[in-house]
Amino acid sequence: MNLISRVKGVFFNPQQTFTALSKKPHWLDAFLLILIAFTLFSYLAAPYHQRDSVQLWENSTKLRETLGEEAYQKRIEQIKNPPQWQKILGFVLAPVGFSIGLLISSLVILLMGRMGSLQGNYVQVFSALVHANFVDKLLGNALRIFLITGKKSVMQVTTSLAILFPNLDYTSKTYIILSQFDFFQFWLFGILGFGLSAIFNISLKRALLISYGFWLIKSLLNILMAIISMQYV
Repeated sequence: MNLISRVKGVFFNPQQTFTALSKKPHWLDAFLLILIAFTLFSYLAAPYHQRDSVQLWENSTKLRETLGEEAYQKRIEQIKNPPQWQKILGFVLAPVGFSIGLLISSLVILLMGRMGSLQGNYVQVFSALVHANFVDKLLGNALRIFLITGKKSVMQVTTSLAILFPNLDYTSKTYIILSQFDFFQFWLFGILGFGLSAIFNISLKRALLISYGFWLIKSLLNILMAIISMQYV
């Protein structure tokens, strides 16, 4: 099964596609595809993320009081006009961090699967997770960059339940929690269940428990980190 067939299969015939992948876990071409898609999204979103950061700092009286006026203004100027090396470093580190996240996520999912099955291996899980990410990194990010360019903002764009509450402050705890209930993430971990079912040779129901159980762990960590970071704003 070539890459194009696998891309179509993930969206239109996930059960057959992931069953085939469990027997022959292709991953390199799919990994490169989502890595390119992620890097392109990060590049296109970067100017809007920079604008959001400047606005967040300019509206924060807490940061002004904590740092003092001189250091506060200097930091805002650094955000507005970062040195070239910093731009390049950020461009390089983003896909590296994303790749490490996939590797660690695959290991955690494998360990969760081991609680109920001795079948399956790391490469199979990694392949399944990479292909499931077509949903979020290809389709999801395509929609997000369209919305970002329209709103001229990254932080004010969401494909989660937070979209139902347009007046919510994106720095609030409620927004942070709702933002984890992302439509494309739900879709991703739903179809991942087909792969885990075939890899671990377990029922789809048990596979979905593993898949969404991992989503819950990941979401709780994201919420915790976001709330902690917002304490300083």
